Amino acid sequence: MVSESIPQRIAQELGVGNRQVEAAIELLDGGATVPFIARYRKEVTGGLDDSQLRSLEERLTYLRELDERKETVLKAIDEQGKLTDELAEAIRTAETKTRVEDLYRPYQKKRRTKAQIAREAGLEPLADTLLADPSQVPEEAAAPYVTGPAEEGQETPAVADVEAALDGARQILMERFAEDADLLEELRDYGWRKGYLVSRVAEGKEKDGARFRDYFEHAEPLRKIPSHRALAMLRGQSEEILRLEIAWSDAEARGESDERSVGEAAIARRFAIADHGRPADAWLARTVRLAWRAKLSTHLDLALKRQLREQSEEEAIRVFGANLEDLLLAAPAGPRPTIGLDPGLRTGVKVAVIDATGAVVDTATIHPFTSRNKDPEGSLKSLADLARKHEVGLVAIGNGTASRETDALVGELIKRHPELGLHKVVVSEAGASVYSASEHASRELPELDVSLRGAVSIARRLQDPLAELVKIEPKSIGVGQYQHDVNQSHLGRKLDAVVEDCVNAVGVDANTASAPLLARVSGLGPGLAEKIVQHRFDNGRFRTRKDLQGVPRLGPKAFEQAAGFLRIPQGDNPLDASAVHPEAYPVVERICAETGRSVADLIGDEGFLGGLDPKAYTDERFGEPTVRDILGELAKPGRDPRPEFRTAAFREGVEKIQDLEPGMVLEGTVTNVANFGAFVDIGVHQDGLVHISALAHEFVRDPRDKVRTGDVVQVKVMEVDLERQRIGLSMRLDDDPNAQAEGGRKGANGKGASAARGKGDGSGNKATGRGSKKGKKQEKAEPATATALAEAFRKARS
Repeated sequence: MVSESIPQRIAQELGVGNRQVEAAIELLDGGATVPFIARYRKEVTGGLDDSQLRSLEERLTYLRELDERKETVLKAIDEQGKLTDELAEAIRTAETKTRVEDLYRPYQKKRRTKAQIAREAGLEPLADTLLADPSQVPEEAAAPYVTGPAEEGQETPAVADVEAALDGARQILMERFAEDADLLEELRDYGWRKGYLVSRVAEGKEKDGARFRDYFEHAEPLRKIPSHRALAMLRGQSEEILRLEIAWSDAEARGESDERSVGEAAIARRFAIADHGRPADAWLARTVRLAWRAKLSTHLDLALKRQLREQSEEEAIRVFGANLEDLLLAAPAGPRPTIGLDPGLRTGVKVAVIDATGAVVDTATIHPFTSRNKDPEGSLKSLADLARKHEVGLVAIGNGTASRETDALVGELIKRHPELGLHKVVVSEAGASVYSASEHASRELPELDVSLRGAVSIARRLQDPLAELVKIEPKSIGVGQYQHDVNQSHLGRKLDAVVEDCVNAVGVDANTASAPLLARVSGLGPGLAEKIVQHRFDNGRFRTRKDLQGVPRLGPKAFEQAAGFLRIPQGDNPLDASAVHPEAYPVVERICAETGRSVADLIGDEGFLGGLDPKAYTDERFGEPTVRDILGELAKPGRDPRPEFRTAAFREGVEKIQDLEPGMVLEGTVTNVANFGAFVDIGVHQDGLVHISALAHEFVRDPRDKVRTGDVVQVKVMEVDLERQRIGLSMRLDDDPNAQAEGGRKGANGKGASAARGKGDGSGNKATGRGSKKGKKQEKAEPATATALAEAFRKARS
């Protein structure tokens, strides 16, 4: 049952109407998928798009979990007999899980604490009276609570003397301060807004942790730390290279101690504790100090680092999802015979030839490089013979070890045999080895050795990246930041959603799609996907979408969800090859009847269809948004949203990082886009970084506004760091590398983005300094505070 407040809250967050959210929730609860709702239920939801629906679905899950947790906490406190109306109201109105846990903290079952022992000894009234009336002399107030040494068999804890009584009272107050929900919320909020994350190298770890050296002496405002830097530091902490702690002020971050900390001041203010020279004021001040240092600061240090991790993970997962989407929707080369080459030195280059449908028609292993079997001439002949025999037009080359050597070999092949009309493309082979050893690959290519399956996958990736990459676990594709460090269940849900959206945006040929691709279609899944493939094998190709209803276990609900995304090209009904849903075929029939034209005549006639009024064909079920979609689909049936296929041309003679020189202008392919910039493959086995400040002359808030994974771009080499294997690039081709280097020496240290690709070493890729005046505005993207603080650290320690 949906809580009444949940739709209202989500509607407010998304900036849409309550009815839209309520309708979407009802559809989701009824088993509808996001792609189906976004495409075919626009009238019901008021036109919510897939992005809004994904956000709605995510928030719905969180808020429902929050409601469940509230009920659990209320029940637990009530069973203790401690649930007041005020507490119950506070829990019910809590807006986050963190707030609920703060309120529950005093009532959680825990080990027997010193404060609990003191309460059992009857010392809580002493704590209360000293807090309420500091004019009392603590020793005098404590005297009546002294019971003397413990006697044998005594059930209640003994209070041996005045000092023990006061210590017990202090433990009670310290625990009370540390478990005050409003105080915790206030301090956590203050720490997030005003605090700093301070990073230092652990003693003796300088050499082992060299890749983290950007953070050996580093401090940065907590809420401004970019996701990639936060995750790099947290990884350094988990590897025991770095020590991270929260500083509560600028002075504390610089290593200067305050007379009274922010935390102590907040506790004193919350409980009206002040030094007015009264007898108990000093005792209470010490209690506040101990509570902060022994309890609250430790708890909040962990809480704030956890908050930093969660937000950084959320952003890293968002970036991973965006890059995965770009990769999946990369331009397909199309159904063309292709040779796939999986490069290798010692074991040779694996060769697989696939036809236009992706079927394997030939394989080989060539040895152009290995010293023992080196036969470049024989390798060239073998490739030429295979290309000629199977009328191949494309050669896909994996980008792993020996990629450039293999690329050069194919370049020689093209030079010697222009009559073959070959084109070569370097393809990312990330995850190919995972696919090769997978159960699906064993079923799909049982006759092939594992090593040859990789070459098949590389060739198919060029033909249709989406169809091939869905066979691999998204986390293995390697387009994220720190994917192994983030919450794996959250990452998995996000990436699955991205794959589902991409597959359904493109559509799937029901007669040729693999089971993994079909499994991603709205309303299907692995089980039904296998049933569809088996039905094809037993009964031949589907002639109409209606034929799908003959697949075992594919019931009306699954058909409703999937039919619009499953295409039947060259079938009996031309509409079955389009994105028009079968439930809307009557609308098309009405258009045909009223215009006097057949479906075949309507399809592709953009001019005629553009002149029709969508309102004229609406009814009680299908409104103007759906009719508009139908007319658009008839104009361009089954249109592919992916871009046109093109490839980067690597410069000859530039094959390794040592061949690079500042000032070179090269063509490359964007392999990864992060918050701090874009990584570009320029053909030297090490991707270069175009920092966000060098993507354009104007200010860039999000790198994906300028580039996407798979884009072919021109870049200028700005800096080459052979020692750290780092390449600084710029897409501002008028940038001067000399000015850039000078700008870096003058103060870019600490401002540059320290980051790491998901499969990197975890230390980061520091951007080159900024030298161009045109890029000055971009400096606002990252604060200079970290540099100043790092310098302060160095001075303090020297």
